[in-house]
Amino acid sequence: MELNRNQFLFIAIFLALLGMQLRMVSSYVLTSEATRFLAERALASADPVGALAGTTPALPATLPAKVVSPPDWLGWCLLSIGAVLFFHSLTMGKPSG
Repeated sequence: MELNRNQFLFIAIFLALLGMQLRMVSSYVLTSEATRFLAERALASADPVGALAGTTPALPATLPAKVVSPPDWLGWCLLSIGAVLFFHSLTMGKPSG
């Protein structure tokens, strides 16, 4: 499948907005459900055989909220890719049909 001008423009805007959000926010605090989900996946990936057998260790009832701090370069990277895709979409021809 070949991407047309409108799809490139949508991806560009999405990546630019995501990059701006990552530049404006320094960290994200996950909910307890999201923290538990990540902890379960981390235990399963640490012991894949035990996860298949159902013998993974139990998690505590309460987990401290996980704080995710994306690196500074990630926001700049997404902004840059979004800008390049935006200008690329402007140079493409209009979609037919």
